[in-house]
Amino acid sequence: MLFQSRSIMNYVFIALAVAIAAGSLWVSHKLAKDLSREERNKMEIWAAATQQLVKVGEDTDMSLVLKVLQSNTTIPVILYDENSGELSANNIELPAANAKEFLIEKKELFAQKHEPIALPELNQYLYYDDSLLLKRLQVYPSIQLAVFAVFIALAFFALRSAQRAEQNNVWVGLSKETAHQLGTPLSSLAAWLEYLKLSSPDNAHVQEIEKDIVRLNRIADRFSKIGSAPDLRPAELQGIVERSVAYLRKRISEKVEIVYDFPEKPLQAHVNEALFGWVIENLTKNAVDAMNGQGRITYSLVEKGDFIHLDISDTGKGIPKSKHRAVFSPGFTTKERGWGLGLSLAKRIVETYHKGKIFVKSSEMGKGTTFRIVLRSACNETKSV
Repeated sequence: MLFQSRSIMNYVFIALAVAIAAGSLWVSHKLAKDLSREERNKMEIWAAATQQLVKVGEDTDMSLVLKVLQSNTTIPVILYDENSGELSANNIELPAANAKEFLIEKKELFAQKHEPIALPELNQYLYYDDSLLLKRLQVYPSIQLAVFAVFIALAFFALRSAQRAEQNNVWVGLSKETAHQLGTPLSSLAAWLEYLKLSSPDNAHVQEIEKDIVRLNRIADRFSKIGSAPDLRPAELQGIVERSVAYLRKRISEKVEIVYDFPEKPLQAHVNEALFGWVIENLTKNAVDAMNGQGRITYSLVEKGDFIHLDISDTGKGIPKSKHRAVFSPGFTTKERGWGLGLSLAKRIVETYHKGKIFVKSSEMGKGTTFRIVLRSACNETKSV
């Protein structure tokens, strides 16, 4: 299915981006670990050179030892003498006051990061911290991950936006073209209808043909409204539901029971009856299909605060919970025949044109499904759904 293909492509894109990010993080982590090991080796050599400096005699060449000691210009170190308690530091900027307390705190922090290196011949311990380069390399994966996350999010949303825009263009173009194509044969049919009415004014078949032509004109009008700002007017929802179902009543199985659970008080919302009636018809047809032409469809209207809830329930086969959102996606269908556009169109009409909500309220496999439509009451337009 078209919907499943797009979903698979989205998942492949996300998986590829995550794999690239994970690989980059793994390389960064390995480099940081290797550099940390290298600095440990340098500190052990530096500690050995410090011990050697004390042991050598006056005639010994000290150039190599001094070169080793002077080579450390990046790694902060603290040398602690257990006998005297003295602390000496290298590559650490000391404060003007309380330098010893400062070094004691630093020594404890260094010990938490790295195990001190013992200088047994001097009864001293070498404490050291990571170099600035290593610290930056350790922080870099987090920054890298954040950049990747932003990139993935932007790319994903751009892809979704492009798909949504493409869907919108297809909707509008297809709808306008359908309305245009219906216009010509409808005009011809209307002329033939007038001829038949003159020749057989009381013919029952002619009256049925007239009803179907009126119906086709309404369908063409609906398609022509897609992509344009609809004219929303206060209307009683009980009447819209009943009129929409009445047309289908003659065209669906007699084994389908229709039940209205409406309050006595008229409930009004700002709707375009032609478009909203289309939503009712689509949900009704889906309910009939879900029940295989046999069962009960219940239409319930309830006013809750500033909003009106319209529930359409069937006693059909139900929808898996994992598919509750997917059923509104273009191309999604469980039927062998069909484009899978009915619920997608219903969602667009309710949410885009009427600023409402439509969703699967509940569904139980083998027992039925309830779709809920939420609209703002015509009595209060100040709050959003």
